[in-house]
Amino acid sequence: MASGIVKVDVEGHVATLTISRPEKLNALDLDMLKALADAADEVEANANVRAAILTGEGKGFSAGGDIKAWGGMLPQEFGHAWVRHGHRIFERLATLRVPLVAALNGHALGGGLELAGVADIRLAEEQIKIGLPETGLGMVPGWSGTQRLVRRFGAQVVRRMALGGEIFTAEQARLLGMVDAVVPTGNSLAAAREYAERIAARGPAAVEIVKLMIASANGEDNGTAVEALGSILAAKTGDLKEGVASFSEKRPATFKGEW
Repeated sequence: MASGIVKVDVEGHVATLTISRPEKLNALDLDMLKALADAADEVEANANVRAAILTGEGKGFSAGGDIKAWGGMLPQEFGHAWVRHGHRIFERLATLRVPLVAALNGHALGGGLELAGVADIRLAEEQIKIGLPETGLGMVPGWSGTQRLVRRFGAQVVRRMALGGEIFTAEQARLLGMVDAVVPTGNSLAAAREYAERIAARGPAAVEIVKLMIASANGEDNGTAVEALGSILAAKTGDLKEGVASFSEKRPATFKGEW
């Protein structure tokens, strides 16, 4: 399903999103960003999905933004068509209603690390490298590398990557809290599948609510979690049923404070 450059496969309660541009180490361009958004919508619309996996085809997870895709853009076009557009799509992935597990089968650099950062759980193969090399090109991280990654990894770790140009191994990243586990080469997808099925076996409503609560606690939701949780709660009340019935029957509502 989805497009050829981002494949969506659903097995049981788990959806797997695979970035499929292996000849470019899954570097991201505008078509890829659109395909990621479409894939997120497909997962979101499938009520049977309880957990999702994000991975890359071939030897790379994602080499980040394709320089050929943005290198010739004018500054205003770069800011709007590239940075802001990518930001919206990464936010869409970060706020999926189901937990997202990243299977890092290859290097996650620049925008690739920012993409990995949208996941709730990250499992990395032992051979991979992680970093934010943008300042070495005279660029800055543009897809929440200085925002979401700071909240999730800590400011000092991001300083070391973005200011000092440090590149971390998978094991170093684990010790720094950037990835949750390191697995042998070739095993990330299987490990991610096992973890996603572990999530899917738990109460789906509780898992969705907890994901919203954690986002709120981490300052990531901009009020979305609070309103979503409030709306879910209100939707289950007798008062809402009475309000809808009274509107349909064109009569004053008689609320009883029923939860």
